[in-house]
Amino acid sequence: MLHDPETAVTKCDTAIRNLAVFAALAAIFEGAHDTADQWAQLSVDAMNKGLYGDHQVLLDGSPASPEDIADPRVRTMSATRLGRISAARHVLCYGAVQTTATLAVTRALGFRPRPTALLAGAAINLGTHLIIDRRRPLLRLAARLGKGGYVNACTVVRAEGKGADSSGPGTALFELDQALHRLIGLAAAAVSAALAVRNCP
Repeated sequence: MLHDPETAVTKCDTAIRNLAVFAALAAIFEGAHDTADQWAQLSVDAMNKGLYGDHQVLLDGSPASPEDIADPRVRTMSATRLGRISAARHVLCYGAVQTTATLAVTRALGFRPRPTALLAGAAINLGTHLIIDRRRPLLRLAARLGKGGYVNACTVVRAEGKGADSSGPGTALFELDQALHRLIGLAAAAVSAALAVRNCP
């Protein structure tokens, strides 16, 4: 079988185009990540997204007193419910920032990815972000992969007289959280890129 230089060039051009789309989306997802995950996150969500428990709390996450619970003017809910609400609100904010950044950059450069491509990447990023930020799944994964000692050893004391924080910035759990978000961002970019260039000439 004869080698066709023209076909080889076409395949190379297609591969380069596909890699370029993937690289662009990966760069956008990575570039928008810290802004979406930190700056766009409400303080109340950052503090409460990992809450669990049947005990009643106020909307700021502080424990509700019996008087608060009895007072119909004071809104209380279970810690688990507030944790879910906080995590969901954070993920929606995250998705809005990331999607806006993706649309702004791709359109500014003259590329119009299919909506399905963007939705697929967003679904991967946001769905996994919600699971990871609820903390317990991340802790279970860390334990299964032998990172339990790392998580327990690398904590931070943020204020005198307060116990160690095991999940915020500066902790092992925070680093594992960020690393996993970024790895999944690459997978999301690959899926989005594959859908974006499908059936392109």
